[in-house]
Amino acid sequence: MKILHLDTNHSLLINQLKESGFENYEDYTSSKPEIEDKIHEYDGIVIRSRFTIDKSFLDKATNLKFIGRVGAGLENIDCDYAEKKGINLISAPEGNRNAVGEHALGMLLSLFNKLNKADKEVREGKWFREENRGVELDGKTVGIIGYGNMGKAFAKKLQGFDVEVICYDIKPNVGDKNCKQVSLKELQEKVDVLSLHTPQTERTLNMVNDKFINNFSKPFWLLNTARGKSVVTEDLVTALQSKKILGAGLDVLEYEKKSFENLFTDQEMSEAFKYLIHAENVLLSPHVAGWTIESKEKLAQTIVDKIKVKFC
Repeated sequence: MKILHLDTNHSLLINQLKESGFENYEDYTSSKPEIEDKIHEYDGIVIRSRFTIDKSFLDKATNLKFIGRVGAGLENIDCDYAEKKGINLISAPEGNRNAVGEHALGMLLSLFNKLNKADKEVREGKWFREENRGVELDGKTVGIIGYGNMGKAFAKKLQGFDVEVICYDIKPNVGDKNCKQVSLKELQEKVDVLSLHTPQTERTLNMVNDKFINNFSKPFWLLNTARGKSVVTEDLVTALQSKKILGAGLDVLEYEKKSFENLFTDQEMSEAFKYLIHAENVLLSPHVAGWTIESKEKLAQTIVDKIKVKFC
């Protein structure tokens, strides 16, 4: 089988596939139309988020048997159309779930203890102790929306704290020893902290909006290490201003390009984003929650293992 690699990844991916008898070809620079002109020559492709694999692309991929996405989500692929064509879709949420769990916990503790603000002030020679008095996580209720690989990893990380962990998921019976599954209504009544771990789907686009936020019984902290377009930024800012949301840790933003490689396209910086970058109770990172030294290797290994199980 001939495999076309469209994004650079850990070297073990190509090395181990070669050892298993696959022919590997690399093209990290050609445009999407140029790739489409030759995609019929390949049995498989491996991609991260370089471009969208749509119907037009898939119609030209007449010999394609699988798409390996070195990451968790598949929203840059027309999954329904690919499956109709009998193309196997392979992703690797197992590879970076631990990294996401650790990043979410790190963001939460940093927000609670004002570490980002305090660090900046000390570097400026300011020594404000009372203004940087923190909040303890113990005794809080942490709610997770989306209890798959990422949600489970975050819940596991929370087990060292005296917290109640609850989750809401559209799938039944996903709760486990680390987290109790509840209705959305119960979650919105109880939580002090809300963490999103959902894929990008029609149901999750713009999910966190004014109506959703105002259904919570008390002010809460928001973490989003999932997908940026799940949160309406303008509504988030309104909630931060009214203190309905006490603070936010955002690894993803709705302004990201589909490739996740850049923040803005040609649009000017929005007023909502200007607010976020100056807010002391907002912590931002550039879509790197699952982006660790270890996860780079684990993501590649997961893709290799799944390809070998299916095609060796």
